Amino acid sequence: MLDAITLEVCVDSAQGLAAAIDGGADRIELCSALEIGGLTPSFGLLRTAASSRVPVVAMIRPRGGDFCFDEAQTQLMLHEIDAVAGAGLQGVVLGASLPDGRLDVQTLELLVRRASDQDLRCTLHRAIDLCPDLAQATRLAIDLGFERILTSGGARSAPEGLAGLARCFDAAAGRITIMPGAGINAGNVNLLRARLPLTDVHASCSEPLPAPLPQVAAFGFDAGGRRRTDCRKVAALKAALQS
Repeated sequence: MLDAITLEVCVDSAQGLAAAIDGGADRIELCSALEIGGLTPSFGLLRTAASSRVPVVAMIRPRGGDFCFDEAQTQLMLHEIDAVAGAGLQGVVLGASLPDGRLDVQTLELLVRRASDQDLRCTLHRAIDLCPDLAQATRLAIDLGFERILTSGGARSAPEGLAGLARCFDAAAGRITIMPGAGINAGNVNLLRARLPLTDVHASCSEPLPAPLPQVAAFGFDAGGRRRTDCRKVAALKAALQS
């Protein structure tokens, strides 16, 4: 019998949290602002997720844009890690880059050490997809103490990044979990299963929200592009992974 594949679903609201769990998610990645790749969730959402019946890890990302963080932003991330630990969640998802795309080892050492000191498990997020050498970055993530790597294999989506994902799996050699994510759904996950030794899969299982009301958009309160977790999509992906 094949080992079960863990389904991690990223959510950015209390409603999304409930939908993901009801759909059968095995683990939650808690964020805000998924439309820009996810930011650190609010303290209220952290507290809400603390009572979840499945493990929850939280994104640590203080702003949108690139992953090159200055000293002040790094300090903010350290405080955000403390907040996640204080809320009682299981782990954090983080990353940091140098301007050339390589991992920022100095910053990551600080962040991982802070998380590990509080018994939080660490996932390296898709900052790795900017790295010029995915295999080298995978080995570096192992040395830094990460437990998982979330990656699309250096492509816009995991199905497009199969070659890069294979390099990550080869470099990992079972020493770290490689978790494909980006663009994965019930209709294409079998492509990944056929080519990769999957143990974990990451997806949003979301649908676009209606366009904001004109007066809301006019005041700049909503730029559009927001999405919401769809319980049915979670359930369909879970079923595909179990088939």
